Amino acid sequence: MLINLLPDFFAVLNSTDRVAAYQQYFESHRARLSAYWHNYVFDPDSEHFLDVVRMTAQADRSDLRAMLERTDVVSLARETEARCAELLGTDVDLDVILMVGVGGANAGELVVAGRGMAFVCLEHFTGVANPDTQGLGLDPELIPLWLAHEIAHAVRYTSPTSRSEMRQLIDEADGYYSYWETGRRASVRELLANEGLAIGVSRLVSPGHAAWEYYGYGRRQYARIRELESHIARVVSQEFDHRALGLRLRYLMGGTGDDARTIDRVVIPERAGYYIGARMVEAAIEQRGAAWAIRASAEEILDVARTTAASA
Repeated sequence: MLINLLPDFFAVLNSTDRVAAYQQYFESHRARLSAYWHNYVFDPDSEHFLDVVRMTAQADRSDLRAMLERTDVVSLARETEARCAELLGTDVDLDVILMVGVGGANAGELVVAGRGMAFVCLEHFTGVANPDTQGLGLDPELIPLWLAHEIAHAVRYTSPTSRSEMRQLIDEADGYYSYWETGRRASVRELLANEGLAIGVSRLVSPGHAAWEYYGYGRRQYARIRELESHIARVVSQEFDHRALGLRLRYLMGGTGDDARTIDRVVIPERAGYYIGARMVEAAIEQRGAAWAIRASAEEILDVARTTAASA
């Protein structure tokens, strides 16, 4: 189901007291917005909540308004949702959320009370970097790419036929997804396969973009990771069974320091695990299809890769 929070957000901007209006907006959509804050910003009960609210409510939104005048984001979202449903044989109800965030994450996945959600924060897709909103300046034509990526996660996490570790961990958490808890408890094998599958789905749903855009890389970063691929893949494979938040941050998180990403005296680029994960799942998607792969366990996916390599 498509949930469009844009009208409610613009009502905040049209209010005479934007900060109070944002607080009311947050309370009206607390289940979804608090999950977004917890996973991609910080605890909304923190003392810094109002500081971020003030920044968000007072920021210049002319870039966002201009983008929305020329781009039918609702149609983009509906079309992407439909393509994903067909490709993945979606067998569970999901929400696709159009919203304006607070600068944290251009898109992401949530599970709230067992319901999977994929959201996109449109302040990042105006085509113009905006320091007031922390907007990344991504082209709005990338919205389907990122939504497909997050919808793939939501299916893997909540499909009744999913055999993924992520679904099991979310079930054990009473139907709630936490980036931090799954980072601590999921194996490196699962974490990399999870991102690799989402990249594979985004390629099929939204083809034609530059190769590095599917990973959220810059051109140079993409080239460097390809150069180091064999080194990174070898080290990662030795940690497939390990579970630690630090490993998720090392391989899949931006903003980590060089020390955290130094392996055998080589500093690997940020978020290199996205590329390694995509390589891990290629054979499974090609041979068994995206609908099978998105529900398969990470070990099943690697079994396909091993069989393919052995017969090559």
